[in-house]
Amino acid sequence: MLLEYLALLSRRGRFSVAVVIFALMFGAVWAVAHFLKPAPPRHIVLASGPEDGTASQYAKRYIDMARAGITVEERITQGGAENLRLLEDPHSGVDIAFTSGGIATYPDANDVVMLADLGYLPMWIFYRGPNTFNYINELRNRRVAIGAEGSSTRTLVDSVLAINGLTSDDLTIVPVMDSAALRALKSGEVDAAVVLDFANSRTTSTALNDPDLRLMSIGHADAYPRLLPYISKLTLPSGVINLAHNIPEKEVSLIGTKEMLVARDGLHPALVALLFDASREIFGGQTLFAEAGEFPATTRVDLRVSTDADRHNRFGSSWLYQYLPFWVATLAERAIIILLPLAAVVFPLFHYLPQLLRWHVRSRVYRWYGELALLERDVATRTGTLPSEKWLADLDRIERAVARLRIPDAFASEAYTLRGHIDWVRSALIGRIGPPPIAAR
Repeated sequence: MLLEYLALLSRRGRFSVAVVIFALMFGAVWAVAHFLKPAPPRHIVLASGPEDGTASQYAKRYIDMARAGITVEERITQGGAENLRLLEDPHSGVDIAFTSGGIATYPDANDVVMLADLGYLPMWIFYRGPNTFNYINELRNRRVAIGAEGSSTRTLVDSVLAINGLTSDDLTIVPVMDSAALRALKSGEVDAAVVLDFANSRTTSTALNDPDLRLMSIGHADAYPRLLPYISKLTLPSGVINLAHNIPEKEVSLIGTKEMLVARDGLHPALVALLFDASREIFGGQTLFAEAGEFPATTRVDLRVSTDADRHNRFGSSWLYQYLPFWVATLAERAIIILLPLAAVVFPLFHYLPQLLRWHVRSRVYRWYGELALLERDVATRTGTLPSEKWLADLDRIERAVARLRIPDAFASEAYTLRGHIDWVRSALIGRIGPPPIAAR
């Protein structure tokens, strides 16, 4: 039926219809292309931390994402503060990074978002006897290893020292960290060493099991989260490190923050979901401070949380990613996103186009009904001198035009009815002016 209607249009009419259809489809495709994100990149750079640190070890597990067709390149750095600076620099080449709470400053970090918080990162303060340290402000006038510039340890410790009224003038800062800090402590170069690391890290485990080192149970631990919202109070139960050797001998109060996986805002949603799932595999187990399944999460630490990550955490992957390989699912998702707007244009178009064409065909018939009605009214109501020749000429013109109309079979009855009305008006006209004169032979 639609093709029949189109065949009745003039070449110009068919061209006009084709232009309208093309314009609508082009507009739909343009709108989708304008708002649709490009395909996810196949190569991303992850800024981790020092080469011998725990962050670097975890970074290597993200490299396993290659099974999804994504190449993850690790970039060794000084730590979380440097990582954040790299992400804030759009020309650094870094796409994602590890960092921790307390490093971000605003508004500089507004273009960086948290994809997931990965776990508690305790601040361990180790020292040697015979003195006992119970409060951080007791480190005044001591030599303390608090990490190198650019490290998460240094940044967090600076904040903690500040709220304890300590500055660099009140203690001797030694810029070493992790295993180097422990060596300095054991050799007597420093009086205390601060380690910001996971409980299962090699550095932390070594220190906790070293009989010559003691772990500070931080006094006023409940106060720190009130003063610094990115700080959490943590409790290390007695004997949890080594039950056979009663390590630690008694419950220890600690403070710490959270390790985060962060990215530059605008990272492709498919990559966000893939990274979150990889984080769940790496950090989803039970630890000394977290229940199984507690991490990764999207509870805000200090950076703004990625809406894509939060949505994925709450609702999971779409069925495409659950049943199809990553890149196949990505292509299918993009195809659906493109085809749905086209379908929204094409289906209504083909639904209403026949109605429009029916209206167009009928309007060609009804147009002559209008002229015929005017002529009929003029014939019935005119007084005085009658314009007989004009009436006859107008009626002949209408009749010839109707005879030339190309009407689909479905509208043939309307055309026949119009011709019958023309004959009826002609009869009325002849009744008014009399029969036309017979031409002489």
